[in-house]
Amino acid sequence: MKPAPKRHLRRLAAAALLPALLAACGGGYDDDVVYYPDTCSVSDQKAWLGAYMNDWYFWYKISPHPDASVYSSVDAYFNALLYTGTDVNFPADRWSYTQSTEAFNRFYGDGQTLGYGVSVAGVEVAGQPDQPLYVRYVEPLSSAATQGVVRGDQVVSINGVPSATIIGSDDYSALTPSSSGQQLTLVLRNAGGDRTVTLTASIFSLSPVSTGTVVTSPLGRKMGYVVVKDMISQALAPLETAFAQFKAAGVADVVLDLRYNGGGLVSVGSTVASYVAGSRGSGHAYATLLFNDKRASAYNQSYLFGNLVSAAGVSRVFVLTGPRTCSASEQVINGLRGIGVEVVAIGDTTCGKPVGFTPASACGTTYSAVNFESVNDINQGRYFDGFAPTCAVAEDFAKPLGTPTEPLLGAARGYADQGSCPLSTPSARAMSAQRRAAAVRSSEPDGPRGMIAR
Repeated sequence: MKPAPKRHLRRLAAAALLPALLAACGGGYDDDVVYYPDTCSVSDQKAWLGAYMNDWYFWYKISPHPDASVYSSVDAYFNALLYTGTDVNFPADRWSYTQSTEAFNRFYGDGQTLGYGVSVAGVEVAGQPDQPLYVRYVEPLSSAATQGVVRGDQVVSINGVPSATIIGSDDYSALTPSSSGQQLTLVLRNAGGDRTVTLTASIFSLSPVSTGTVVTSPLGRKMGYVVVKDMISQALAPLETAFAQFKAAGVADVVLDLRYNGGGLVSVGSTVASYVAGSRGSGHAYATLLFNDKRASAYNQSYLFGNLVSAAGVSRVFVLTGPRTCSASEQVINGLRGIGVEVVAIGDTTCGKPVGFTPASACGTTYSAVNFESVNDINQGRYFDGFAPTCAVAEDFAKPLGTPTEPLLGAARGYADQGSCPLSTPSARAMSAQRRAAAVRSSEPDGPRGMIAR
């Protein structure tokens, strides 16, 4: 590919392509220089994409290198370039994806999203259309919250389509609007009977840390409980508030609720882990990012644990997990285990994504293709099967998050006293590799976001 005109040159930041750069028309690569496609024609975009993947894709040596002219769209060509699983050390790439640059910048830059704000428990009932479909999470500042939708509402139908049909087809795309002002009609059921609500799509601010409170175990141990849903910079202030509260209360244990955390920025994940580890992390790597052989010498880098005044500094942490615990949130578990913190995982097996991205943008599309793998301070990584729970516990969607009797938090409270998994909690259904892969590619809203090197 010939270099673009000099006016299109930009330097690549050492840690990542930052969101500010992604607002541009973005580009192909030659050493540390960023090139844009000559034009936004399909042929020029494919030429740029092929050059980028050959330089930066983690599996560039063993991935397909098809003839670009065979593919009518850039998206089809991108999918054809992805690694297919020919190396026994790595499964096929199920993580690389594309999205609009506008949506990428909205999430990682502004901490906002376009949506209705309602998420359902589709993965939990995959292949079981006879089971009820429940609302599992509602964004506090969304249309769903305004209309009184709550966790535990049973979804009878979505836009007139029965929930059994939706579960059977595994198609939840109606919950993700394409523009503001779109409407979604839900028939919901609870103890008061059925009701119909109409939600209107809008751009709203996310609440990446929605709950931070002190709870007690049955025997009176003080425990700091915090829900961290998105690893974005907007999480930092409420995290500090939560852990300052925990420190003032003298908590003996910390419970990180990462069950719906699909990932985000490595730097935010390292901050979460640093609040847990305290001085135990001093001088140690939280995570080391390892790039392909073309980029290793310039871009391999370690994120160190921070020394935070409000850190809990506990030797054991409870992490509430599930199939949506993915990427940068799994990195928290791996990073803490790398310095000897006991991580008691409660819930279900995590998604299994020890790889991440330095996203690149061209012509309004942002490409998150796997660029690196992540290891902890003792070089542990490649947890492609996910992290199995210490205590396998099924969710009860009728119980609000943070309620002491909610099964996952309840199990953590019991374990804090007993030193073992409580026997009275409902066991989670075994999470197969197929279901974990389905969770990564699910059309449910607020799915895996990635592990972004920043």
